[in-house]
Amino acid sequence: MGHGKRQGNHRLRGTARHSVFAIHALYFTMQLLDLTLDDPVANIALEEALLDEAESNDEPTELLRLWHLDMPMVVIGRSSSYDSEVNGNQTNIDAVPVVRRCSGGAAIVCGTGCLMYSVILSYQNHPELQQISNAHDFVLTTVSKAINKLGVESTRQGTSDLTVGTRKISGNSLRCKRNHILYHGTLLCNYDLDLVSQYLGTAPRQPEYRQQRNHNQFVANLGVDMEALRQSLIDTWGATQARSEIPSAMVELLLENKYRCDKWNLHGRNL
Repeated sequence: MGHGKRQGNHRLRGTARHSVFAIHALYFTMQLLDLTLDDPVANIALEEALLDEAESNDEPTELLRLWHLDMPMVVIGRSSSYDSEVNGNQTNIDAVPVVRRCSGGAAIVCGTGCLMYSVILSYQNHPELQQISNAHDFVLTTVSKAINKLGVESTRQGTSDLTVGTRKISGNSLRCKRNHILYHGTLLCNYDLDLVSQYLGTAPRQPEYRQQRNHNQFVANLGVDMEALRQSLIDTWGATQARSEIPSAMVELLLENKYRCDKWNLHGRNL
């Protein structure tokens, strides 16, 4: 996927990145998948496929994935209302893909300057994460540490936001299975913030700290180098085991039966 990246004839081809990692004092080996697929929508299918793959493994799986699009894409939550959260007229005019993810939360728009991350964590390794509030605490504390190492003081506000001051710089959501949890989110580094109001409506559920502010007043960029943030996340999570292979068959099946289907992506839309 991605304009400006190596293009492939196959939609599941992508660009894998390899970094020099520092070993962090986490107790379990964490895999690193630094991979952006050429097909924007396939990146969302891959998130669910990685969770399903972890569930099918005999051993507990811990994984950090990092990816970054060079074009805008709107990603709406599992139960999001398309009509209220997406400016469908504008996304259609600009040919911006809109896809529904497997996790909850409100709509987001990603693209150039927005680093996407996801972690898959095992309940066997972290039984406390079966309580959702603990999952939010654990993941957001770790991500915040990675940001703070770059000299930017970030804090958690609302259910699953990270902020600098009172401005949101990261939105996050999760999906739970029997043995693993997928936790993923956005990190606004140097994003064109005008695209947020251009493609998104007003979220129906707003955290108290937002205080009815519009998108332009509410969101902000970290203003950090994306490569530095990427490396800080790798170091902080202790993702020392690089991988490049993906469960391609699972991704293809999810694309065919879900992520390429209007029934999934547009349900709740007034056509």
